[in-house]
Formats: sequence, C-alpha cells, structure tokens
Amino acid sequence: MRPLRYAINVTLDGCVHHEAGVAPDEELMAFWTTEMERAGAVIYGKTTYEMMEGAWRRPASGVWPDWMEEWEIPFAEAIDRVPKRVVSSTLSSVDWNAELVHGDLGEAVRELKQQPGEGLSVGGVMLPLRLAELGLIDEYTFVVHPIVAGHGPRLLDGLNGPLELDVVDRREFGSGAVALTYRPRR
Repeated sequence: MRPLRYAINVTLDGCVHHEAGVAPDEELMAFWTTEMERAGAVIYGKTTYEMMEGAWRRPASGVWPDWMEEWEIPFAEAIDRVPKRVVSSTLSSVDWNAELVHGDLGEAVRELKQQPGEGLSVGGVMLPLRLAELGLIDEYTFVVHPIVAGHGPRLLDGLNGPLELDVVDRREFGSGAVALTYRPRR
C-alpha cells in the first residue's frame, strides 16, 4: 500500500499560512524538491491546487518566469510533472496533469493508496485535517521555522481528538528551521 504523507511549513506558534514568513531558501527548496520527487501523486483541495498552479505551473512558453530563482526550477519541474488529484465540490474540471476526486473522500483516498507506485503527498490546511481525522495519513513532516506569526490558520486546528505520533526523523537547516517527521502511533 502506498503511504500518504503530509508535509508543510509551520511557524513556532503553529501557523501554516503560506505568507507567514516561511519562504524557503535554497537549502529548504532542495528539501521540498526531494519531497515532491518521491510523490507518485499529490492530493490537494481547491485552494491549494489553485495556489500551487498559479505559482508553479510551467508557462505555455516553456520558459520559467524571471522572478524564479535558478534553485527553484527543480521544484517547479517536479511539481509540474507530478500527477495531481483535486478534492473540490465546486470545480467542474481541472487540468495541469490533474483529475478531480469524486465521491466519498475516505474511499477515494483508500483506492489511491491501493494503486501501485510511489507514495502519495497531501498538501494544504483543511484537506489534511479531514484525512487525519479519517486515519489515512501515514507520515507527517512539519518543517518548523523560527518565526512566530501571531495569526493565521493553525496546524490541524479543529482536530476532533488527540493524534499521538512517534518521531522517526529530524533534520536541521542552516536557517534554523527543523524538519520533524512523525508516524502515527498505531
């Protein structure tokens, strides 16, 4: 069975908003590129899908925009090519190597996990909360940044009960960020 991994940047006070001051530097972008390359597919909700598409989809010209640093291109290429599954009740169609997820979320994700291939990755805020409540996430990686945001959406805020995790890996970065990887205690 393919594992489902949830990985996200988070501040010291638990904020997971992409504008909370946790933009990756070259070292962290290499980490996120490796994470994306080990995904056989990513699962996003509408908001995350549209945000990632707006930032990382290869332009029709095939030339990456001038604002993109050279060290961001490997991540852009990795996310551009990975198959995407989008959970949305409002979108009628998607593209960018994507398909809509239909029907019961738990059942659909269990089916994806049963398919052959590399592990799955989930991103965002609300969708991972729903998948955590269903017990479908096999691994959590939180890249904790030495920043206090003071506001914004919080990591797994509203979870319907405790989630007991065991640390399985830890990696420190030059920026002071720390990647902590956990698996649910079974």
